[in-house]
Amino acid sequence: MRLPALAALAVATLLCAPAARAAENDPTVPAYHADAARSGHYIVPGLTWTNTGNMRLDAAFDGRVSGNIYAQPLYWRPAGAATGLVIVATEDNVVVALDPGTGRTVWQRSLGPAVTGSALPCSNIDPLGITGTPVIDERSGALYLDAMVDRGDGPHHLVFGLSLADGAVLPGWPVDVVDALRAIGMSFDPRVHNQRGALTVVGDRLYVPYGGHAGGCGDFHGWVVGLRLNQPAVFGAWRPRADQGGIWAPGGIAYDGHHLFVATNFTSGSADWNDGAAVIRLPPDLDWRPTPQNFFAPSDWDSHAIAELGGVNPAPVDLPNGGPRTALLIALGRTKAYLLDRTELGGIGHPLAEQKVANILTSSPAVYRAGRDILVAFQANSPICPGETPRAAVVALRISGGPPAAMRAEWCAKVNAQGEPIVTTSDETADPIVWIVGAEGDKKLHGLRGDNGQELFTGDPLPGLRHFVTILAAAGRLYVAGDGRVFAFGLAH
Repeated sequence: MRLPALAALAVATLLCAPAARAAENDPTVPAYHADAARSGHYIVPGLTWTNTGNMRLDAAFDGRVSGNIYAQPLYWRPAGAATGLVIVATEDNVVVALDPGTGRTVWQRSLGPAVTGSALPCSNIDPLGITGTPVIDERSGALYLDAMVDRGDGPHHLVFGLSLADGAVLPGWPVDVVDALRAIGMSFDPRVHNQRGALTVVGDRLYVPYGGHAGGCGDFHGWVVGLRLNQPAVFGAWRPRADQGGIWAPGGIAYDGHHLFVATNFTSGSADWNDGAAVIRLPPDLDWRPTPQNFFAPSDWDSHAIAELGGVNPAPVDLPNGGPRTALLIALGRTKAYLLDRTELGGIGHPLAEQKVANILTSSPAVYRAGRDILVAFQANSPICPGETPRAAVVALRISGGPPAAMRAEWCAKVNAQGEPIVTTSDETADPIVWIVGAEGDKKLHGLRGDNGQELFTGDPLPGLRHFVTILAAAGRLYVAGDGRVFAFGLAH
């Protein structure tokens, strides 16, 4: 990946300068997939269909960090500052702030020893430290995250609050999840739980989702743990009534301004439906009631081969056409897409629409506007693609408000890429480009036209990409995190 010295200097000179040139178009990216709704939509002025071919890897960008990276990087630019910081969290339990233009370390904080795979009953991440994407509270300039820490007496899930100014641990943090849940009469085994879903901040509350490890060992549950920010402690928690029901999705918890939405995997130990293979709508106080308004499960919820939902976060969809149903939700199962009314999820077996879209579907959706409709793009092994089914593809669905509300396949692009897609536009809607990285595939950055799937950009292979890899769009650039390294792409002129 290293270019010769003169070529590297030339590329660094040609690439767009860091955020200082356009601070007004350089907002903080506080959460996974850009926002609490997990839209995956970023506005990047100047990045259009016609110039996408001018994207270049910045060979002069340092970007070195300690540890493998599964979490999406975030971006923090405090009000009034000319530039911001790229925030990276790694499986070595290291949090690093990088200069967005040079990639050099501004500050670094180690949060304690990560847990080795041999200390866990099962796992495919070794060492295991910070997996879920942290979240930024813009009001206080704080970063919140869960770290799996070895304190000498076994694994601990510790929830940290850090100052974004210098990485210092904030007063009252970290909170040990075991102790905090015990204080409200609940038990939690840190050895069998992994925290790979993105965290969410709503007002003065922090929400942390949990599932199991790869291998599904032990008595784990799909927890959502709620903590107060002003007085660090757990105020409440929700978990499925039956065992397991893990929240596995990298997108974790989506928030639409009123409710929290999570997707659970299968539960065990019960012949009846008990909160598994479902979309759950939670109130901010986490005091949930199992009424049809507050959950959706497919009619074949007990079929592991079809109904699995917990691997992909549900995504709110707000239609701009002013029809009878505008507040929708899309849920992506192992093979099917379900369109839901998020004001009334419908209980068991009552989606607004459903469609088989994949043989295997594992990625978070990116949501963007297309005229009076909404397009939703995701990675899948999909039968929608014409001809021979590819090993991997990017698929887009069109959602319209009707009546009745409906969805249909819009396009399919055969791309050997198994990362998590995002979409950029040059303003609110123009020049939509779906970006995805070939983690566990061709290892390349791909840019696809958002209206028809035509490939606009293909980069060179990047080393060390993990299967949750999610691109950050910030400071006029695209950032891709790999093992021990963050890569930066920008437009050459």
